[in-house]
Amino acid sequence: MSHEGVLPGMSEVSGQKSASEPRSEAAEPKPRFEFINRAQLVFRSIDVEQLIAIDHPARAIWEFLGRVDLGGFSAAVQAYEGERGRAAYDPRLLISLWVYSYSRGISAGREIARLCEHDPAYQWLTGMKVVNYHSLTDFRVQHEVALKQLFIQILAVLSQEGLVSLERVMNDGTKIKAQASKQSLRGKQKIKEHLKLARQQVAALEGEAAAELSERRAKAQQRAARENEARLQAALAEFDKLQKQKPTREEQALRVSKSEPEARKMKQADGGYTLSYNVQLSTEQSHGIIVGVGLGQSAADCNELTKAVERVKENTGQLPAQVVADGGYLTGPNIKQLQTQGIDFITPVTDSRDQLKPRGIAPQYGREAFSYEAVNNCYQCPAGQLLSFQGVEQRGGRERHRYQAKAAVCAACVCKPQCCPKTSRGRSLTRLEYDAEVAAHKARMQTATAKEIYKQRGQTAEFPIAWIKEKLGLRRFHVRGLLKAELEMLWAASTHNIQQWMRLCWTPQFR
Repeated sequence: MSHEGVLPGMSEVSGQKSASEPRSEAAEPKPRFEFINRAQLVFRSIDVEQLIAIDHPARAIWEFLGRVDLGGFSAAVQAYEGERGRAAYDPRLLISLWVYSYSRGISAGREIARLCEHDPAYQWLTGMKVVNYHSLTDFRVQHEVALKQLFIQILAVLSQEGLVSLERVMNDGTKIKAQASKQSLRGKQKIKEHLKLARQQVAALEGEAAAELSERRAKAQQRAARENEARLQAALAEFDKLQKQKPTREEQALRVSKSEPEARKMKQADGGYTLSYNVQLSTEQSHGIIVGVGLGQSAADCNELTKAVERVKENTGQLPAQVVADGGYLTGPNIKQLQTQGIDFITPVTDSRDQLKPRGIAPQYGREAFSYEAVNNCYQCPAGQLLSFQGVEQRGGRERHRYQAKAAVCAACVCKPQCCPKTSRGRSLTRLEYDAEVAAHKARMQTATAKEIYKQRGQTAEFPIAWIKEKLGLRRFHVRGLLKAELEMLWAASTHNIQQWMRLCWTPQFR
């Protein structure tokens, strides 16, 4: 037998190392490692108190909520001491979970329930228990009155800490997208057709034999059908509101979302249009605390200012001494209302000369060059011709009185190339209802003091909006409907204010 191919130290028969032969001195021992066994259950003792650091944000949130009265959240609890049945979740726990989750940009009940199983901060808050996601999502939208009272109490605590001053309040608005998409928009006739079909479906499901479906499935289908019917009825009711808001538009041109009737089509920052709500935030300047939160269905900010001021009074018990807002809030009624309430109003005034350029009108033929005759309710132009009263129109929440000269007179006037070069109908003007108040406001806004105050608006008013959109990720609401969307904004604003308290006041209790 040939011995070729047999290595030294190997037997001729098997080619394996002989047991009787000594191991080569050059051979290295094989390393031995701990075996990783993932197919096992481990029981381990956990010190819950040591799961998170002493300065962890979850501890601050829990501590802060211990300083406010949460009794309003317990009104619907039906579990009582000494009686049978499962105990309810502590409102302090559920509020802490939502505030902590919003601060991390988490806004889904299912995700919070999942984190309760393994995340140390959630385990510490819950005491190593898992909270059902249904309880979390229902809790977020079921306590309107209690949540508003919580927001007020948070402001009271911050005021005691010296963080709230109403000497100067900045107001600003932003559009946040609704859950519904533009594809859900329907006309009135189409909504009626859908409603008719929905009612037929409800009747069919309620009359269906119980034997054909399981009881649980039958109830679920009936509930879904009734909810769909209710949404369509609400959509039909929204058409009446739209027709009052836009009386000049034909009924066929109006559209309402069948899945979220209260949402309105609004322009976004990127120039596109989508279903949204107009969110209004009032922020005091001293420490950037949000003192007012509101939602509107109108895209125009000018209609929201007086409501915002009233919300600040409801939340804090007093009116702000000064309100600063951008030019979108400038209207005669707003100036008059805040003046009546003794509030100093700071907002820029658009230069009327900028409005003349597109019409080709020379600066010397601006509105100021025309004199108003109150007795005859008309204007006189620099050439001595009259502009007669034509009527009143409502535009952008403002009442405008229209005046126009005769086309033939203007056509023969030597001033036409500078006064009204781009129209053949003659020169026209509009007089606002509160011209005197606007003129006085414009003069005051030319002062250096007013300009300096307005320069500070952006850093105070726009920061909370940017924080809520970027940090919290709230660019689209996670709930449907005006009321629920407003509640979600209250959660976001409450989270912002508690975060400000943590940043400015909270001192961890080191042991």
